[in-house]
Amino acid sequence: MAPFPASGHPAAEAYLADGYERVVGMSSRFAAAICARLLRLQTEEGVSGPIAEIGAFEGRFFIALAHALEPGEIALGIDIFEWPNPEVRERFEANCLKYGIAPEQRVTIKGDAGAMAPAELLAHARGERLRFIHVDGEHSRAALSKDLALATACLSEGGLIVLDDMLHPGYPTLMVAVQDYLEANPGVVPLCIIDRETIVGATKFVLCQRDWFERYQAALLEIFKEQIWPLGADFEPHWCLVLSLDTRLAEIT
Repeated sequence: MAPFPASGHPAAEAYLADGYERVVGMSSRFAAAICARLLRLQTEEGVSGPIAEIGAFEGRFFIALAHALEPGEIALGIDIFEWPNPEVRERFEANCLKYGIAPEQRVTIKGDAGAMAPAELLAHARGERLRFIHVDGEHSRAALSKDLALATACLSEGGLIVLDDMLHPGYPTLMVAVQDYLEANPGVVPLCIIDRETIVGATKFVLCQRDWFERYQAALLEIFKEQIWPLGADFEPHWCLVLSLDTRLAEIT
């Protein structure tokens, strides 16, 4: 098995090692470490600004991302905060405080992202475009299509969109929404796939602007060389990396 990648942020490393699994949620620690490192890569490439998570729930993944921000940057946590009960917002706020994300580092937004206009989201981000958006909202084709449209409209130059629960057996139609989106938005391409850790901690797709693909991919090949599955992913005709804890190829005898 490949080792867990380093996130590149001491605070994120500490949280991932002793805190991540204590916060209720379903996102994998492997994916969180990779996404925290992607935020560091953006900083290294001169990409800065706020980030957002659609579907913050109790804050497990959100806290990891927030720890990977630079001073002065903020994280937006968006959720209807009604499932499984209205107290979920209180738990989100308490987890953020417990694990070191101060109120001035974040903005909590109660509402349906699918009903939000880009100008409204950007206003929450102090008028700045978002450099990283994690989409983990309602798992339906219609909702994902709306979230993708909002993310695209608010994304900064060099920004990344990360889609959760891709290829999950419980949500097989989400891939249809993604394929429709990619065909309608040729300026956006998959940068990499983050393989599942378990059936619960499922696959994520990372999308970037086409003009940034080669630049980011060159860095990923070095940063994640121990986590690269050799065959990659074929999006017909686009090809991208697959990052996995299990990088073996099938033995053919």
